[in-house]
Amino acid sequence: MDNDTVPVTGVDELDAHLDQLLADPALPPTVKLFDDVELQLNSANIPPLIPRLLPKLTEILQQYQQDPAVLCSLAVKLLAPVTFTQVLSMASEESLIQALRSPAPSANLLAMAILEKAARSPADAAILAMMNSIVSAFLTTWLSAPQVEVGEKGTKVLGDLLDTDCETRPPPGGPSSTLNGMEITLRNKPAGQGLMWRRVFHDRDIYGLVLSLGSRGPHQNAEGGLSEQQLTLAQGRLMRVMPRLAALNLAAVTRTDFPDLNERYVETHVSNDQGLLHFVALHMVDKEDLLMHLNLVDFFEELVSLQRITPFSTFKMDTLRALMREVLQGDDRLRSAMVDLPNRTVPEEAEELRNFVREIIQL
Repeated sequence: MDNDTVPVTGVDELDAHLDQLLADPALPPTVKLFDDVELQLNSANIPPLIPRLLPKLTEILQQYQQDPAVLCSLAVKLLAPVTFTQVLSMASEESLIQALRSPAPSANLLAMAILEKAARSPADAAILAMMNSIVSAFLTTWLSAPQVEVGEKGTKVLGDLLDTDCETRPPPGGPSSTLNGMEITLRNKPAGQGLMWRRVFHDRDIYGLVLSLGSRGPHQNAEGGLSEQQLTLAQGRLMRVMPRLAALNLAAVTRTDFPDLNERYVETHVSNDQGLLHFVALHMVDKEDLLMHLNLVDFFEELVSLQRITPFSTFKMDTLRALMREVLQGDDRLRSAMVDLPNRTVPEEAEELRNFVREIIQL
């Protein structure tokens, strides 16, 4: 008998246990029942189990009082073949927000796995962009969660969503690059509608939220503000995603409609229209903090390496020259790292990268 058609053993017992958990949210889960079923799941036997198990899992998670890790793990597995719009027919917007706001990282990761499905098509990304409260809750959890795995998942999901939703695409046959294990593909793909970009960069509340979570100021120590460790993580996550976003749409990340928000969260004078890239690159990090300065060096190395393979434009070169001119003032460590960067890349790309670095820092 083909392995794909072998019935999943233990489903009846698990189904009965889900009924028990529905009746008593304080009941601890029988982990072995979940593990035994989940280990048997594959692309062939998951679909018939979805209508049987997923509605119960969804209802339990909305009221569950114990650690939901085993429930969330099974839910992620069952949701694998389900589209974003199909999920929305089974789970309410409120339940997704509840999962994003949960103190349990497994619930955060489940919600982010659902949002990740919206990156499969521009149409789904556009639907998510209209869900303002979910986008806000997602960005808050991404930047403030203390767990590394939640931050890493959020960084990937945000990058994938904005990639799918990007309105501008380079000519066919463009290059691709891999940095820190994340592939940045610049090849031609269907253009998006730009609605997620507008939600993140042109929605005053959302843009202000991102600035506030990444900046040091009176709000940080206020009730509900980020701890010092959380602020460090938030800044690291912003530095992690920005090179990818700048490669997708440099104009979008270098300008803002809200100069007054810049004034609120940036202590030094900035140009009226400088956007999130300038905030992250020039104003966010305390360079006296050695670890954060090392992260900033990594950020500029990724930014420059990616910009080297994006299509040429005068705007791009002018933007990078101005950015490097400002950030390199009095920062010999960063200057040395940028000059040495071509020596630490693959040999076949070293010379082109060396020439690019010379152009933007005008050696």
